[in-house]
Amino acid sequence: MNDVRRRTVLAAAGGTAVAGKAATARAQSSAASDAARRAETEPGPHEAEVRALLGRMTVDEKLGQLQQLAWTGATGPGGGQTAAAEQAARRGRLGSVLNVYGARTTNTLQRMAVRESRLGIPLIFGLDVIHGMWTTFPIPLGQAAAFDPAVAERDAEVSAREARSNGVHWAFSPMMDVTHEPRWGRIAEGGGEDPYLTAALAAAKTRGYQGEDLRSRDRLAACAKHLVAYGGVEGGRDYNTVDVSEARLRNLYLPPFRAAVDAGVATVMASFNTVSGVPAHGYRHALTEILKEEWAFGGFVVSDYNGVQEMTVHGYAADRSDAARLAFDAGIDMEMASTTLNEYGKRLLRSGRITTDRLDDAVARILRLKFRLGLFDHPYADEDAVIAGPTKASRAAAREAAGRTMVLLKNEKSTLPLGRSGSIAVVGPFADSTDLRGSWAGTWADAFRPVTVLEAVKDAAPKARISHVRGVDASGRNTRGIARAASAARATDVTVVVAGEAATLSGEASVRGDITLPGEQERLITAIADTGAPFVVVLLSGRPLTMEGWLDRTPAVLQAWHPGLEGGHAIADVLFGAVNPGGKLPVTFPRAVGQIPVYYNHENTGRPYDPHNHYTSGYLDLADGPQFPFGHGLSYTTFDIGEPRLGVSRVRAEALRKGDTVEVAVPVRNTGRRKGDEVVQLYIRDPVASIVQPVRRLSGFRRVTLRAGEATTVRFRLGTAELGFWTQDRQGRFLLEKGEIQVFAGNSSLAKRETVLTIT
Repeated sequence: MNDVRRRTVLAAAGGTAVAGKAATARAQSSAASDAARRAETEPGPHEAEVRALLGRMTVDEKLGQLQQLAWTGATGPGGGQTAAAEQAARRGRLGSVLNVYGARTTNTLQRMAVRESRLGIPLIFGLDVIHGMWTTFPIPLGQAAAFDPAVAERDAEVSAREARSNGVHWAFSPMMDVTHEPRWGRIAEGGGEDPYLTAALAAAKTRGYQGEDLRSRDRLAACAKHLVAYGGVEGGRDYNTVDVSEARLRNLYLPPFRAAVDAGVATVMASFNTVSGVPAHGYRHALTEILKEEWAFGGFVVSDYNGVQEMTVHGYAADRSDAARLAFDAGIDMEMASTTLNEYGKRLLRSGRITTDRLDDAVARILRLKFRLGLFDHPYADEDAVIAGPTKASRAAAREAAGRTMVLLKNEKSTLPLGRSGSIAVVGPFADSTDLRGSWAGTWADAFRPVTVLEAVKDAAPKARISHVRGVDASGRNTRGIARAASAARATDVTVVVAGEAATLSGEASVRGDITLPGEQERLITAIADTGAPFVVVLLSGRPLTMEGWLDRTPAVLQAWHPGLEGGHAIADVLFGAVNPGGKLPVTFPRAVGQIPVYYNHENTGRPYDPHNHYTSGYLDLADGPQFPFGHGLSYTTFDIGEPRLGVSRVRAEALRKGDTVEVAVPVRNTGRRKGDEVVQLYIRDPVASIVQPVRRLSGFRRVTLRAGEATTVRFRLGTAELGFWTQDRQGRFLLEKGEIQVFAGNSSLAKRETVLTIT
C-alpha cells in the first residue's frame, strides 16, 4: 500500500448518494446559510396569500394552527379528542386532525372549520398510512429487502391514491430511523441498518406519496420521521435514551433525512428519545440548526404524540409551559395531541419567552402546506370518487412487491422451488393465518382479509394433495398438535412449516428481549426435522430472528417478513418458482441476542477477531460473525460478480471537490439455468482516516434481472458524498481526505472482489 497518511481536504460536497448515483455537491456552512437566507426571503407561489392571511389572524387563531388533535382512534396515552377537535375547528383554533378518514367524515369536520370559523382556514387530516391503506404492502423493512426503491415508491403511490380519496392529506411516513437494534419493535417500520439504502428508500417513498403536485387528488404530503437517532435507543427499548457523537449523528442517522428533504418532503416529525441528554423535541441543533438553517427545509416540523408534554417526564422541562417554550424554540411547529402551545402560548408571548416572529414563522409553514395541497380551493374530498377497498390493480402491485421482498436465506440440495404435484403438508402456527399484514397495517384495513399461505398453496398447486396441521399456536404454548404435524410430514413428499412472530410482536412499543421463535415453535421444527422428510421453513417476522437452535437441521429457509394483503400468494409464487427470489437482507441477522449490536458497517478494533489469538475481540461461546450478513440472499440460479473496474485509478481531491466522479464498472453474469435477479452491491473502505471509518460502507446497489447465461455490466459513480465523511464539528464539517480507498463488489457485505482508488 502506498503512503495513506492523510492531509485533510474540506470537501465542497456532502449529502447522500442514492442508488449508485453521486449526490449533487452542496457547499458547506456558509453556502448552506446563504441557501437558508434565500429560502426565507424569496417569495413562494403562495407567499402573498400566506402573508395576507397572517395579517388578519389573531394570536389565538395563530396558536390554533399549531395544534393537532386526535380523532376517535388512539396512537398513544389519552385516547381520542373528538369533541375537542370539533369545538376547536368551529372556533378557528385547530390546524390539523389525525386518525380521521372517510370522505363523509372528513368533509363534515372540514365544513366546521371552513364554514363556521371566522377565517375559514381548512384543516389538514393526517393518518398513519405506513405500508398501505386498504391495500397493505409488505412492511417497510421487507420493502428494504427488495433493494429496489421502486417497490417503496409504488407502495406510496397506491397508498396516496386510496388515502386521498378518503379525505386524508398527510401520511406519517416514511420512517427512516437507521438502527442496529433488532429487539426494537420499530425496526419493522424502517429500512434497516444502512444509511445509504434507507436514504434511497426515503427519497423514493417521498416521491411516491407527493408526486409532482400535492394538489393532485391522488397525492399525500409525506412526513420524514423521527428526527433524530431514534433507532439508537439503549437496549432496543422504545422511547429510550440515545447518546450519540456528532460524527455518528451525521454519518449514520441524518443521511436519510437529508435525502427526504432533497426529495421535497413536506413535513418532518420529531422523535421520542433523548439525544445526548436532550429530548429530541427540544433538540434545537437538529430541528433548527441542521434541518431549517443548514438544509434550508421550508416545510414544518410536527411533534410526535404527546412528545412536547413528555419533556417534563424526561426531567428537561420544569412544567408544561416550559415544555411549550423549549419545544417551540427548538423548532417544533405543530403539536400533536398534547396542548401546551395552545394553552400557554399567549402567556409566553406576553412574557417575551417566545416571539411573534417565531410564531408567524411556524404558522406560515403550516399555511404554505395547506395552499400546496390545494385545500383553500378544494377543501373537501369527492364523495363520489372514494376508493372503498383494494382493486385488482392494487392487489397485483402488492403481490409483485411482496415477491420482490422475499429473501432466500438457505437452500440446501435445491430443496426449493417445490413441485406442483405429489403431496404437500402445510403446517405451523401461521400456515392458515391471516396475520400477514404486519404492524401499522391499520384497523381501517381489517375488512380486507389476506389470503393465507395454505389457501395460496392450494391455489398454486391444484393437482397436489394438500394436508394441513397447525402443530402449535402462534405463541407456541399449545403443543398438542406437534405429533400430528410430524405424522403429516412423514406421509407427504414435502412439508412447508410457516413459523414466525405475530404482527403485534413488532411495531411501536413492541420490544422483545428474546428474538427467538416465540414459545415452542422450535420444537415443531425439530419434530419435523426428526422425521427425516424434506421440509422448508417460511419465516414471518417484523425483525431479524435468531435461529441457531434449528437452522442447521433445516434444508431451506425463506424470510417472508410480514408481506401484506397479497403475501400468501407471493409466498406461494416463490415456493413454487413462479417468482425467483432476489431479495437481500437490509439488516444483519445475529446468532444470539447477546451478540447485539451486530452490524456490517462497524469500526475496526485494535484487536480484530483472530481465532488463533485469545486476546482479540470475540465471544467465548459464539462463533465469530453474524448468522446472516447484511446484503445476503440466495436465488434459484447462480451469479458471478466480477472484479470492479475503475474508470480511473487515481483522481485529484480538487477534481472531486468540484463535482467530478469516478465510474466503477462491475460485470455480472447469470451462471445458472434459469432467469433470476441479482443485487450487485458496491462497498468502500477508507482504511486510514482522521476519524476511524467503518470496515465497509454501502456506496451503490443495483438489482438486475438476467436470463440464464446472460451477462451485463452495472455502473456506479463515486463522488465526494460516497468517499468523504462528516467530522465531530457541530457546524457540519465534511471531509474528503487523500489516500487509498478500497472498493469492493459482490452480492453481500462480505464481497471479496476488490480494487483500489487513490485520491491525490
